[in-house]
Amino acid sequence: MTLASLVRQALTEDVGLSPLPPEAVSLLEDLQASPRLVAHLRAVHDVACQLADWVAQHHPAIPFDRAAVLFGAATHDIGKVLHPDELSGPGSAHEPAGHTLLLSRGVPEHLARFARTHASWTADDVTIEDLLVSLADKVWKAKRVEDLERLITTHLATTSGQEPWEVFLALDDELDRIASRADVRLAFQSSYPITA
Repeated sequence: MTLASLVRQALTEDVGLSPLPPEAVSLLEDLQASPRLVAHLRAVHDVACQLADWVAQHHPAIPFDRAAVLFGAATHDIGKVLHPDELSGPGSAHEPAGHTLLLSRGVPEHLARFARTHASWTADDVTIEDLLVSLADKVWKAKRVEDLERLITTHLATTSGQEPWEVFLALDDELDRIASRADVRLAFQSSYPITA
């Protein structure tokens, strides 16, 4: 199979994952992203969809930019196009590289920022959108990060006026539900090669 056909398959394979936003699809195709990267972004994006739905349902008074969260999740690791070694190993060079790459492609800052913020949820200027993308990038594979979950809980409780323990219990249940399908998402991602 060619790179383009593998990418197309990763974008469209019916495994119960939400499709990526069309703008993200165009970017990934234009940049000739790795099939593995596309599969990863689709898995994280699907979890971001679920988290955004949960926030909208359980905290309807909390304003957030759903479209930004979904685009951010769909492109947060786009810098790995320039740093493919970080697809199979550790590294953070893809974060500033992805931000710069998105800006150079005409993506506005409020959408490009997720490429650089998805691993820095303790920054002073972090928003609920940043936290949701960061959380999606962890829980897609059933990884739970206590300080990240605490930040989201605090933000939701403060904004909604609910008790933090109430917010955390509900969030914990949702994260457990999402994590229960991590094996499906991991299998989907690993079924695609890093290179064609």
